[in-house]
Amino acid sequence: MRIVTEILGVPFDVLTMDGAVEKTMHFFEDGGRHLICTPNPEIVMQAQSDEQLFNILKAADLVVPDGIGIVWASKHSHVKISERVAGYDLCQNIMKRMAKTGKSVYFFGGAPGVAAAAAKKMVKEYPGLKVLGTRNGFFNTKDEKEIISEIKSLKPDLLLVGIGAPKQEKWIYENLRFTGAKVAVGVGGSFDVMAGNLKRAPRIYQKLGLEWLHRLICQPTRIKRMMNLPLFVIKVVMSKK
Repeated sequence: MRIVTEILGVPFDVLTMDGAVEKTMHFFEDGGRHLICTPNPEIVMQAQSDEQLFNILKAADLVVPDGIGIVWASKHSHVKISERVAGYDLCQNIMKRMAKTGKSVYFFGGAPGVAAAAAKKMVKEYPGLKVLGTRNGFFNTKDEKEIISEIKSLKPDLLLVGIGAPKQEKWIYENLRFTGAKVAVGVGGSFDVMAGNLKRAPRIYQKLGLEWLHRLICQPTRIKRMMNLPLFVIKVVMSKK
């Protein structure tokens, strides 16, 4: 039975990292098409004013808390989330399992060459991982049809889409049924990290839940987006009152 808790109306699965990986592995076998979303507080705030995104998050088959703020917010709910399940780490753990089972993956997104470099690094990291193809995230309507056609012909078990949130979630929701993929995840800028072009926050930042601060230090232009964080805190507190 699926256990969820709602944060500002967005449902989050109450699962550990291991539980999320196991659920994904079951998705590969059940014959369906599944969308996995990994929202952080910023995405939850976007969903408050974006009805399409809000409905997609509610319709997703698995929603994990990619942000310590989500874990904190759940403490104000009757059902609490025990740990953060970062989208990047979830994908790493899924691919690690896939490498042992012969499951396949397609990388779609990022700047030219990034998806291919990320795929190459992941195959080296997880020997046995079956990468069926890669494609950058720059496309027009004609390209999109060709991309979908290619993915459909390959029928990957897992489709990783890195074209930025919420565009990637909307793209997956609209096109997953046409791709033939069994599971799709929006991965944001994760391909740059996988390819080695961008470093994740040091482990101490991750453990303290300050990965957002490291990103802000490295990318000061994110300050406008980061303003959603205090607004998120205020909205959560006020909603519980």
